Amino acid sequence: MYRIGVDLGGTNIAVGLVNEEFQIVQKKSLPTGADRASEAIVADIATLCREVCEAQNISLSEVDGIGIATPGIANSATGVLVYSCNLPSFLHYPLADTLKEMLGSACDVHIENDANAAAWGEAVAGAAKGTSNSIMITLGTGVGGGIIADNKIYSGFNFAGAELGHIVIEVDGAPCGCGRRGCWEAYSSATALIRMTKEKIEECAKTGRKTIMADAPKISGRTAFDAMRAGDEAAKEVHDKYIRYLAAGLTNIINIFQPEVISIGGGISNEGQSLIDSLLPQVRAEQYGGDRVALTDIRIAKLKNDAGIIGAAMLGV
Repeated sequence: MYRIGVDLGGTNIAVGLVNEEFQIVQKKSLPTGADRASEAIVADIATLCREVCEAQNISLSEVDGIGIATPGIANSATGVLVYSCNLPSFLHYPLADTLKEMLGSACDVHIENDANAAAWGEAVAGAAKGTSNSIMITLGTGVGGGIIADNKIYSGFNFAGAELGHIVIEVDGAPCGCGRRGCWEAYSSATALIRMTKEKIEECAKTGRKTIMADAPKISGRTAFDAMRAGDEAAKEVHDKYIRYLAAGLTNIINIFQPEVISIGGGISNEGQSLIDSLLPQVRAEQYGGDRVALTDIRIAKLKNDAGIIGAAMLGV
């Protein structure tokens, strides 16, 4: 059994051929060229689908299904990409039907929001495998979210749900790209961590306080964590502030959904178990019911950059 997963991003298109053990056995990619016409981009997806089959010496007819993980509002019932700010030519676009027509394939083509597809990948084959109710959070440029409820992707009646990064945790707080202020994304994304790090470096410069963060050639999401491990007190203050915000959002999510597992992906998740160890005391202290109820397990996501491909491949299964 083979299935194809497509990770359609604003920068790159990645296509993987996935076997019955949820392993990517062939993978091809191309730059998206997001400013191009939608048909040109879908034609590239079709080409990559054929290429991964050829590399495995199988025909497209041996593929049981194709799934596309895409940014934006993806109507999984109709296969229409309603809107994506990263793909401007895909407005109310029949993505699933167009790819199926270009491939001349009899197999089903499904589409899903990319964060939802990644959450599905973790539920099927990653950190939440074996559970029925799980949530995945990605900590990258923004804060993405995907909800699995009773072994199904939850996306709301209009397929725009699970935007967990846009719950407000600081009223009238920092501006968010979505137009609101104080969103969790504005405090717990890698972008937010970089902002907090730069603010602390500027504060130290004004007060004459020493911090090795100022010596970093480039400020990244790792800067404060690395400096903290080296004993930098200013970096520890950045770390602790970031963890407070991240824990607050995670606790909100637990209190609403009570999932069996929350898996954390994205660049910040590379901190591994030390990130979980920092979060757990605050989450456990504030979650509703305390230790009188079964506790949500918080884990680092396993599939990394392959979550979207594997999750997309397993859509419709």
